[in-house]
Amino acid sequence: MSGRQAVADAPRIAYFSMEIALRDSIPTYAGGLGVLAGDTVRAAADLGLSMVAVTLLHREGYFFQTLDANGVQSEAPAGWNPADALEALPARATVPVEGRTVALRAWRLVVTGVTGRRVPVLFLDADLPDNAPWDRTLTHRLYGGDARYRICQEVVLGMGGVRMLRALGHADIARFHMNEGHAAFLTLELIAEHMAAQGRAKPEMADVRAARERCVFTTHTAVPAGHDRYPMDLVERVLGPRDEFGMPDVFCCEGELNLTYLALNLSRYVNGVAKKHGEIARHQFARYTIDSITNGVHVPTWVSPPFAALFDRHIAGWREDSFSLRYALGIPRGEVWDAHCQAKAALIDHVNRVTNAGFSTEALTLGFARRMTPYKRPDLLFWDLPRLAAIGRQAGGLQVAFAGKAHPGDGAGKELIRKVFGAANALKGDVRVVFLPNYDMALGGLLTAGVDVWLNTPQAPLEASGTSGMKAAVNGVPSLSVLDGWWIEGCIDGVTGWAIGANDRNHAMGEPPDHVADADQLYARLEHDIVPLFTNGRQRFTDVMRHAVALNGSFFNAQRMLQQYVLKAYF
Repeated sequence: MSGRQAVADAPRIAYFSMEIALRDSIPTYAGGLGVLAGDTVRAAADLGLSMVAVTLLHREGYFFQTLDANGVQSEAPAGWNPADALEALPARATVPVEGRTVALRAWRLVVTGVTGRRVPVLFLDADLPDNAPWDRTLTHRLYGGDARYRICQEVVLGMGGVRMLRALGHADIARFHMNEGHAAFLTLELIAEHMAAQGRAKPEMADVRAARERCVFTTHTAVPAGHDRYPMDLVERVLGPRDEFGMPDVFCCEGELNLTYLALNLSRYVNGVAKKHGEIARHQFARYTIDSITNGVHVPTWVSPPFAALFDRHIAGWREDSFSLRYALGIPRGEVWDAHCQAKAALIDHVNRVTNAGFSTEALTLGFARRMTPYKRPDLLFWDLPRLAAIGRQAGGLQVAFAGKAHPGDGAGKELIRKVFGAANALKGDVRVVFLPNYDMALGGLLTAGVDVWLNTPQAPLEASGTSGMKAAVNGVPSLSVLDGWWIEGCIDGVTGWAIGANDRNHAMGEPPDHVADADQLYARLEHDIVPLFTNGRQRFTDVMRHAVALNGSFFNAQRMLQQYVLKAYF
């Protein structure tokens, strides 16, 4: 059976995610999880997969980021008007929250694939006159508020999402895919549905098994703080008394509810998002069978206009067939370099307009953009400022573009932004450093296509996957990255990019990070490999760019990822 035949025969899938990034004008996403969800939906439309996606409306978005001259972050609501971008649907559903009935409506955006197939995305909205004032805010702020607000949001997403699907006539859904644990309460709704269909007043294990058979769960983080936990008194206050609380095959309580365990207990298939992350997850959750499907990016979305034109000339049908990017090895070096120079010029123009930093199109330019939090280590590049300054002089000019938001409650993440600003001031004259505010899809596209080398320095093994380096790869931008997440699979050293660390380095959970060794190797790779190649070996550097597209772009894409979900998880 061919991949396309398998997709065409697939059962209907409901894909639940707390955040989904579809357009910059719809700021219902915070970062990588939402961007991955958006790429999944787009790939489903391309492949003609029978899918419907469910998320929350987030009327105030994540937040609008403002940075002062010292790098101090301030947050404001990211306001937008749903009526400008979405279609309001007449259907209504209700969900119980703290003993109250919360009414929900849905807004819809239809994503059309490259072949014309369509996937609807539903945005749940509790801001209705029938609801109490506090309940109306439950779909306002992404990752906002306290534990009570968050768990109520997750009830709306999970239980309310299933009820909205039923209100819209979606009765034939065979699989419910939870993109992270935020949607895990949908499992309780499926248990209740099966119990009611069997005429039972209390759930039995047959109801649990029926719900489990329909659920798929993808866990995205190796960081313990990324798994939502709530004390049972709060859970009981929000959900009311439920017989499932006493069923050990449903709840692993010990005084709290961990939504990841709820999703693990009620899913027929569970996966991590890279091979290494699958190993880590199996150690974290040793009782469970956990597979891995490495993330991918939606190639037509993330290829820059110059590279899209390049591929149009040389790789027929690349939008429909991401695997065909392997033919990039045959594109003439000069055309690859010219396309990169156009993408780089667009980035440099943006940087100079926003920051007045005086960036040059000729200088070696590094990019680093992701959520600002300690385990991502954006400050590793600045471990030894005199050495970095010397590298800048060796390169005849070195530029670094940063971007990323720190969660409003993450003081350590905010401090990292201030450290980048401080390093920028200390390096003046030798290395130009800018921090671009309000990292979003548009800025991500400019950065991943326009820099010369993509930098990623997480504390291993905490990077579950990462996808920004994949976006860089489809634009011929090689990575300089710690061997963690997807890069363990994607790095052929000196061919698709360069490694920080070694494959035989055993990073265990809880092992203290060796910042000094990682920083030393980061500098060594710049001094001995990247700077000489960029300044004196342009043809060889362009070969690395072609291999980044042909080997990494052709594999680490959402088309391959979704076909794996179809064959391993959905069937």
